[in-house]
Parts: sequence; structure tokens; C-alpha cells
Amino acid sequence: FAMSSETLDDEDTFKILIATDIHLGYLEKDAIRGNDTYNTLEEILEHAKTNQVDLILLGGDLFHDNKPTRRCLHSCITMLRKYCMGDSPIHFNILSDQTVNFNTTQFPWVNYQDENLNISIPVFSIHGNHDDPTGAEGLCALDLLSASGLVNHFGHSHSVEKIEISPVLLQKGSTKLALYGLGSIPDERLYRMFVNNQVTMLRPKENQDEWFNLFAIHQNRSKHGPTNYIPEQFLDDFLDLVVWGHEHECLITATRNEQQLFYVTQPGSSVATSLSPGEATKKHIGLLRVKGRQMKLDKIPLKTVRQFFIQDVVLTDYEDDFTAETPQATKKVEDLCYAKVMEMLDEAERERIGCPLTPEKPLIRLRVDYSGGFETFNTSRFSQKFVDRVANPKDIIHFLRRREKREDPKDEVNVDYSRVMKSAAVEGLRVEDLVKQYFEAAEQTVQLSLLTEQGMGKAIREFVDKDEKDAIEELITYQLEKTQRHLQARGVTTEQDIDAEIQKFRDSKKNTTEEEKEIIEVMDRARLHRLERGETSGDRDAPAYGDVTMDSDEDTVPIPAPARGRGRGGRARGGRGRGRGAAASDPKPASRGRAQKASAPSQSTSILQAFQDKSQRSSREGVTASYAEDTVTIDESDEDVPVIKASRPPPSPRSTTSSSFSKFGSQNQSQ
Repeated sequence: FAMSSETLDDEDTFKILIATDIHLGYLEKDAIRGNDTYNTLEEILEHAKTNQVDLILLGGDLFHDNKPTRRCLHSCITMLRKYCMGDSPIHFNILSDQTVNFNTTQFPWVNYQDENLNISIPVFSIHGNHDDPTGAEGLCALDLLSASGLVNHFGHSHSVEKIEISPVLLQKGSTKLALYGLGSIPDERLYRMFVNNQVTMLRPKENQDEWFNLFAIHQNRSKHGPTNYIPEQFLDDFLDLVVWGHEHECLITATRNEQQLFYVTQPGSSVATSLSPGEATKKHIGLLRVKGRQMKLDKIPLKTVRQFFIQDVVLTDYEDDFTAETPQATKKVEDLCYAKVMEMLDEAERERIGCPLTPEKPLIRLRVDYSGGFETFNTSRFSQKFVDRVANPKDIIHFLRRREKREDPKDEVNVDYSRVMKSAAVEGLRVEDLVKQYFEAAEQTVQLSLLTEQGMGKAIREFVDKDEKDAIEELITYQLEKTQRHLQARGVTTEQDIDAEIQKFRDSKKNTTEEEKEIIEVMDRARLHRLERGETSGDRDAPAYGDVTMDSDEDTVPIPAPARGRGRGGRARGGRGRGRGAAASDPKPASRGRAQKASAPSQSTSILQAFQDKSQRSSREGVTASYAEDTVTIDESDEDVPVIKASRPPPSPRSTTSSSFSKFGSQNQSQ
């Protein structure tokens, strides 16, 4: 696939700037690092304009938060308008059905073909797991940029059962480029869909060998669990180059997969969002040239990225100098750490010479293994020595111990759940992984009875990451009612039979499409209840809960917002002694309607309280009405006139099959 230097930049050559995981808005409130992501995005766009590229391809996670702040959106729109609009002509055409390619907008055509816009550099982007579509409408921050005509959002799959990836077909001169894209999907679900032959990549029916096939994906590439990643062997072997997003380590040099015979490039992130070894690799973006079936990928170093240095220190390796029994051993350990930090600062100073765009204060991380009886020292006092020289003074030192032998999960008394959760967080797992690991280590008597680990993990992630306060409560209510209806239909009466039937009913749904649909429906209902209360969390400037996988120096404890009421305000109704809605003596209906809420839980409600409140209320109220049977419900509020709300049917998935394509299933799914 190597391209000769004589054929560069002619009328038949595509020039594409490739970048992934920009995480715009990360730590934007930090006094030192707040502008890092904005400066780097501007540098990336400057490279695109300087090199006069045909298009920019982004591999997901343009934004760090699912609900970017106004400052973040404003800065992004400003830079895209500054660098991507202009009079420069576009030298390639689109041959595919654009209503299929750009199916998330009311303007289903590429932005440079819009007669009301003047685009000089089109931006094509898939969404990542940080800026993924949410809500009943399935919208994400990229859709805002798409509606404004600044970004072409593609690769959005609407179905949870079957995926058909239809490429954007581009042609410049004699070169034909098929651009495939698949936005972020939970790894376990996508893994199962590949195994079950439910992922299809469409190809042009004619002259298939003339197309250069480029695929942008945003998934785990390294193995985090049995199904918590996407093996390269799952991808079709007709591909020529795969641009892999989500992984932050910069491995931009294209490597050949000898089994599938395609190349893979992993540009990595343009900002360090965790103080881990993978982030310490120098950051680059790629300049891809494609002519015919040949390609050439040049890497461009980013100069505005903050330096990051990390070292590991194992104290037992210094037994010639001191041991745990040495007098003042802790002081000697602190002196050793001070010397190591100074070495990294000196190295950063040398590398920064001649690079005025590089931020002055680097990121420094020293991981100290104090196994062998050593004691830790006061890291806060130690960090005070470097406040004016490093960008992360709060967490320069990270103490850790070698992983000890895992406790026997059969003995519940000996399971240290705090250690399990802590070690998992350090390893960079997600909320779902923590929930799964917790129940794997737990004894059988404390396993979930009604809920599945996957459903609980997704609900907790919505609760923590996206501030959906009703997610756990809705999940419990939904599963409780469904299980009760199932038991009534089976006519089960004895306690032993009930327990067995519940377990059988729960196991029958695990890791199935039915479970996926239930989780999505529950999450949509939770968001619907938030909207009914008048809460629009996306308008707040306060950032959402931090990502569990982040290992930053910023305290991410959210500040609870005051609970917002309905109707006439959040307070009680004055001097008549009445609470929200009605007096304590007023009669209440026997069962709860779909949209009926006793009260809006405050933002500071804990996960445990959500469990307790719901279980207590459910036991008092008895069997509630079916969600599916509700068409119109009356919601009590502070007003004297009841508010009528109609339930909304789930949207039907759109078919993306085009007659001009032939279906091409995944070649190696049997593996």
C-alpha cells in the first residue's frame, strides 16, 4: 500500500487529516489545565488548513462530556467556523445515498453541498462513548454541530438487534474512497452481535476492487474482559485501513493485521485524561494520502499538548540504601521520591527548549510500590514543594502495593469489597465492570434476585455519569412489576416455587436482546420523568459526574443542586399545613400510573436511599399497573387542575439498506 513520493498531492489523491479522542472541555474549570483541549483543537484545525486537506476525519469523543457546557460548545463552534468555512473549492464528490449516510439530521446531505453554507474543509465524525446519543430522541452534541452545518455526523446505528454499516462513497479524480463508520456501542453488545452475524458491512455492487475501504471505529481494542473488547479478527477482510478510536495511547504508525490483511492506525487522544503509562506517549495526529488502492500515512506531532512524565519506583529494589527497618526509612523514601521528581522536571525543561507552544508546567506522576513493610509519607506536604512547577500538584505521588493473592470468593467474611472496588478503579474499568466484579466476588446469598448485573451496571452508570437520578429507581420498579406479572401468570404460590421461578425468569433474560431493549426503555423513562419535572440538566454549566476511568488531579465530587419542584415552585403550599400535592388525610389511588411520582428525588440522593425508598414504597403499594397497558395517566402536582400526560410509543428503527449495495457479512465471526 506504500505510495511513491512523486504522486503526492495531485488531482487524484485524497488528503485526510485523522484525529481521535480530542475530549474538548476536559478539566476546563482547572486554573492550570483549563485551556489545554481548546489550544490543541485549534492546533489540529490549523494543521488541516496548512496542509490543505480534502477533509477531516474524527474517530469519536470530540467532547469529553455528554452534555458540554456553553463555553465548550461556543469554543468548538467558533473554531470550526474559523478554520472550516471559506472559499476554497472542494475537489471530491459523494456518490452514495446521503439520506442513509447522515440519518440523524433533517438536512441529510453533506454540509459543503448546502447552498446556504460556504465550507472549505468538511469534517466527518463518528460519536464516541463520552459524547454518545442519549434521550428519547437519541441526540448527542455532534448532532448540534450537524444541524448547524459544521460537522457531518455519520456512523450512527439506530437498532440494537442488527447493524448495517453503509459507507459514504467519495470520489476524487480516479480515486474512489468508501468511508465506513460505526459510533460507540457498548462492547459486550457489539461483541455479541458480531458473534451472532448481526453486523453487516455493505459494499458497492460494481467494481468492488476499485474502492479504498476506510473504517472508523470507537471501541475497546485491548482486551478488558472476555467480551469487553472488539477483536480485530471480527472486522471484514476487505477493509484497507481501520482508524481505531477510544484507545488513548498513540500508536499512529499503521500496523498490518496478518490474518485479515488490513492496516490499523490508533491515533490516540490529544490530551492526557488519566495519569497512566499509555498517556505518556507523545501525541500525534495523522495525515493520510490515498490514491487508487495505495496509501501513505504521515504522523504530525502536536506541540500544544502538555508534557507528561511517569515513573515507577519499587522500594524493595533499593535494599542496598535502606530497608523498612532502617532508622528514618520514611524520610529516606521521601528524599528518593524528591530526587525522582526533580529528574523528570529537568527532562521536561530540556524537551521544552525551542517549543514555545508547549505549556510550561508538565504533568508528573511517580508510582511508588511500598510493599515490604514500608510506610507512606504525607503526600500533601510533599506536593507543596512543586506547586509552582507542575500542573498536577495534588497527585504527584501514587502509592500502591503489589497485588496480593485473591481472596476466596466463597468466604463472604474474608472478601474485602473496598479493595476490589479500589483496585478496579485504578485499573481504569468502567462502572459496569465494577458492578460485575462486585457480584463476582460476592457470596451467593447476596446476589441480585430480580435485576441482572448488566441492567444494574447501566443504571448506575446513568446515575453517576449522566446525572439521571431516576435511573435506578425506574429499573427496580420496572423489573419488580414485570416479575410480579410473570408470577401471577404462572400461578406460583409457594415461597420455594416463587424463588425458583424468579431465578429462572431472571436467567432467561441475561445477555439477550430483550434485556437490551428493557434497559433502553427504562433509561428513556427516567429521562422522561426528569423532563416532566422541568429539569433540563443540559443547560447547566456544572459538569456532569466524572468518568470512573479518569485518574485526574481534580476533585470530582459534585455539588448537589437544590431540588426543583413542579407547578408553583419547589416549596410546600403555605400556611395550610399541606405538603406537596395533597394533605396526608386525602385518599390516594391504589396503584401508581406510568408518569406518577411521589416526589422528585434530590440530586444528593444516594444509591442506597434509592434502593430503600423504592423497596419500601413498592411493598406498601402492592402490584402496580403495567407500563405497556398505560395510555393516559393523571399526574398529581401542586396545582388544583390535574395534568394529563400521554405515553409515547417507542420509535421504530429505520432501515438503512440501499439498493446500490450488496451485503457483506463479517468473514470471521465463527471465531
